[in-house]
Amino acid sequence: MPAAAILGLFGSSSTVVESYVDVLADRGVTRGLIGPREVPRLWERHILNCAVVAPLFRTGATVADLGSGAGLPGLVLAIARPDLRVTLIDSLLRRATFLSEVVDHLGLSVEVVRARAEELHGACRFDYVTARAVAPLDRLVCWALPLCASPGEVVAWKGSSAEQELTTARPVLRKHGAGRVEIERFGLGVVSPPATVVRIQSS
Repeated sequence: MPAAAILGLFGSSSTVVESYVDVLADRGVTRGLIGPREVPRLWERHILNCAVVAPLFRTGATVADLGSGAGLPGLVLAIARPDLRVTLIDSLLRRATFLSEVVDHLGLSVEVVRARAEELHGACRFDYVTARAVAPLDRLVCWALPLCASPGEVVAWKGSSAEQELTTARPVLRKHGAGRVEIERFGLGVVSPPATVVRIQSS
């Protein structure tokens, strides 16, 4: 990955994201959080795919990353946007342990919570709730929308299936009283294909 692209997206945090990639390519693989075949494409398929969406979030916002796994997109957002207050949420002990270790290793001010999203309903509210490769949209909104502040927003990374998933999820969105819903693409000319996200406003 060209240094200019990393610097443009991460600025003074470039060395931090490089350290994160090193951890993903090493401990992330040995502990089953990243597949070995993903290592050669960590930058474009994963890191940059998350980073190009970082400008979407307003300054100082609270962000909950559901099913954070290896930290995508939550850790990338925390590195690219140090002003954000990021909480990584995952229900599996091995993933939460890995995330805590990486947060300490990178020296980030990020909270890690081991819990299912449903367990946090009514207890936590965030400006944004993010998710990447967690679940189909019709299931995801049931977990994510109750965690949104009012107003708040779910930001779900989706690929070519975004339109189809959104069509399927329409009845669930109505049931949960979702506000405006739109599909946006980020990083045109930086990543190929661009990052596709579904943005769902809470009521």
